[in-house]
Amino acid sequence: METLERPLPSVFIVPLMEFLVGVCLFIALLYGQRELTLLGLLVLGITIGARLWSRLSLLKIRSFAVVDKPKLFPDESFVLRVSVANAKFLPVWLQMNVPFEDAFDPASGEMRFTGECGLLWYQEVRFTRELIARQRGVYRLGPAWMRVGDLFGFFSRQKRTTDDIEVIVYPRLVPLKPLLLPSRDFFGLPGAKTPIQDPIYILGTRDYQHGRPARHIHWKASARHNRLQEKIFEPSEQKKILLTLEVSQFEKANASEDFERALEVVGSLAVQFDKSGYALGFLTNGLVDEGPSILPMGRSPQQLPAILEILARLKMRPHGRLVDIMRQAPKFAWGVSCIHCTYRLGERTQAMAHYLSHRKIPMILVMCASRGLSEENEQHHGGAMYWLDELRTEEAGKP
Repeated sequence: METLERPLPSVFIVPLMEFLVGVCLFIALLYGQRELTLLGLLVLGITIGARLWSRLSLLKIRSFAVVDKPKLFPDESFVLRVSVANAKFLPVWLQMNVPFEDAFDPASGEMRFTGECGLLWYQEVRFTRELIARQRGVYRLGPAWMRVGDLFGFFSRQKRTTDDIEVIVYPRLVPLKPLLLPSRDFFGLPGAKTPIQDPIYILGTRDYQHGRPARHIHWKASARHNRLQEKIFEPSEQKKILLTLEVSQFEKANASEDFERALEVVGSLAVQFDKSGYALGFLTNGLVDEGPSILPMGRSPQQLPAILEILARLKMRPHGRLVDIMRQAPKFAWGVSCIHCTYRLGERTQAMAHYLSHRKIPMILVMCASRGLSEENEQHHGGAMYWLDELRTEEAGKP
């Protein structure tokens, strides 16, 4: 917990000095010293007034903080703005400090976000700082600490704001070599050239027609329009890609750097497939901070940001076996291809391969360990296999 530093106190507020001023005032009144009496009353009056001023200074002090980009990629910058308003007639002195994580670097080079000023009646001030994100994760900025008091700076009171800001830093995007995906053209030709409808691709809604399947009714749209609405599907041959990430092997080998590189590859693959118009899904057995570890298959503008956010929140801590989580997940439609990312081959990888083979889902394996495994292990998998170092190109890309 970070608090504000108290400025050096005035001699007038030191208890010993206050006692000496009181003694001098008593002596001046006793011997009729008018000038000394006025001086003592003035000092005590300023001290008592400053104390009352500081007690009232926290009243109607309002603050809020915003960032211009709450979700971004590494090496991108964002601006943090903190506004403080004095919604009363009494002016105050203000000192403000906003703590931020070590994962952010200030563009100005100053490692602390502090500010100090005087606030007049019904005045608002704004402090800004440009920060640069350095690494993947979910971070919180704030809450801010404020110290307010009288304009003399004699007395002050400290307050901690209740609000903080969540900033999500996605994994870094890197250029990748193309992956050869199996062709799964179950739904025929794209567009209106085939009568077969793919239930994953929803184009919109229309009034429900008698005789249509009830499972195609869009209940939320029906409630909004106050009449039954049904979903309109797009016939398509678009591929469906399920991205899976096995976390157990990374934790067992304590391979945190390889884990971060694997997240960069998974995120880059998701961006690559989304640009190609593929339907995407994601599944992991890693612990996700305040988020789901399963994202059902879909193709919408929100699908890619949802995958990137899961990757940003993902921790290198497994919770169960990936194959067991997949068995409990919603059933995937026909035509799905799986890209499975793991650290090295093992019993859990073989169990995953066996389950996918039973479900008729082709599996492409991405190995994240250094290529020191034997050719025997490579052949044991029997499917398409890529090594992480070979899949990534030399220069890191930017979003």
